[in-house]
Amino acid sequence: MKSIVCVSPGKLQMQEKAYPNSTPGHSIVKIIQVGVCGTDLNAFRGVQPYFTYPRVLGHEIAAEFIEGDAGDFKKGDLVTVLPYKNCGKCFACTLGKSNCCSSLSVLGVHEDGGMSEYISVPNQIIVRTKGMAADQIALIEPLAIGAHAVKRISIQPHDTVLVMGAGPIGIGLLHFLLLQKIKTIIADTNSLRLDYCKKYFPTFHCLDPSQLDMFKKLNEITYGNMPSVIFDASGNLDAIHQSLAYLSHAGKYILVGLQQGNIQVNHPEFHKREAMLMSSRNATHADFQFVIDAMISKKINPEGMITHRLQFTEAAEKFSTLYSQKDSLIKAMICC
Repeated sequence: MKSIVCVSPGKLQMQEKAYPNSTPGHSIVKIIQVGVCGTDLNAFRGVQPYFTYPRVLGHEIAAEFIEGDAGDFKKGDLVTVLPYKNCGKCFACTLGKSNCCSSLSVLGVHEDGGMSEYISVPNQIIVRTKGMAADQIALIEPLAIGAHAVKRISIQPHDTVLVMGAGPIGIGLLHFLLLQKIKTIIADTNSLRLDYCKKYFPTFHCLDPSQLDMFKKLNEITYGNMPSVIFDASGNLDAIHQSLAYLSHAGKYILVGLQQGNIQVNHPEFHKREAMLMSSRNATHADFQFVIDAMISKKINPEGMITHRLQFTEAAEKFSTLYSQKDSLIKAMICC
């Protein structure tokens, strides 16, 4: 079978690999579509934390069940895969927080992922998708990251939320903030992404920090209080450092995006706010189910996020074009 392998930064190859073995407790699925994540693009660029080469990329998976002993799944069922393999024994796992297991292994990051014709996965991470279309299925994982982050915070009606970054994760946050009917501000310097937000979230404030005085504008929108909840979905160190100063007193700052550098916090400024700094990592099975239910019931309609498509047979050769077209990119799909 064929697999797309990131052999080193800047280099992808189509390689032949053996068809996966059928083993107890695991099932084989056929990949039909894979979403391209910022993690994949960062791995390609050589700047992804916790990443080693060579690696088969891909963890936003739409697949067809082929064979295995996974309960009542039958051949041809469309499924997704929870791409986080946890130990079940560490402190986090015993608390039900399998998403941040101390020995977590993520498909496409720590071990080979979904950019193959077939993969074998543990039965417990196969998720039924209830007749959803491939585009929807491949969006479940990034949307679940946003759903998980929103769930991490007990947002109140009086809160004003600022989301830094309108990429796929930021847009996922917006979908679930919209369900809560919370006053929300989105900030990004990419005009295409801001235009998407203006179209799909017309009640939200959409700001370009490069075109205005953010502190002054946020002060105006919040009537002098500043945002009480800030999600960073940019993974950009400069954006994080700038937006920490936007936080209200008694506010909460949640890191959802990931980058390699050290965060610098002015202790007196942070301390006087009695602020809370948190992170939000990955998602749980419950988050996946929440997203699936929201999409099936049409509470959210995120398919407009998809701006680019590559065929599996051309993806290794053309993958670099996704990064070169990043100003027009929100979400890319590789179709098998």
